[in-house]
Amino acid sequence: MNIRLNRCPRQREPRAFSLLEVMVAIGLFFMAVFAILGLVSISLQNARHLKRPMVDAGVLAAELSLTNRLIEGMASGDLSEFLGKQYQGYTWTYAVQEVQSNKLFQVDFIVQDGNAYGRPVVSKMSTLLFRPLSPAGSLDGGMGR
Repeated sequence: MNIRLNRCPRQREPRAFSLLEVMVAIGLFFMAVFAILGLVSISLQNARHLKRPMVDAGVLAAELSLTNRLIEGMASGDLSEFLGKQYQGYTWTYAVQEVQSNKLFQVDFIVQDGNAYGRPVVSKMSTLLFRPLSPAGSLDGGMGR
């Protein structure tokens, strides 16, 4: 007697992920996470740059233009003295030089960032100011001759 057993087709057993598939999935996940972290870092850096005040030597020129007399020489100081605490760390320097004997002065302004390495120049400006009430400069027979 030939008895044939009718076997049911085997059901497939659930298959697990292989180690290679898991490693590839983890690698892709970390690549995506680090790309997102990089974008967040760049966004935060740009936000910090926006928070920093825009510094211009024109503020110093406006302040100096209010005076009636100029004396040849150099002066320097901290920009926060004029503009407040948010400009702390910025330093200014200006040099006054008589360029014509009729009390015409050239003033060169330099603003530097004291917080950055090497104190880079943030803003530079030159202007001419006519101040007839100024004392005699180097061209008028005053000091420096």
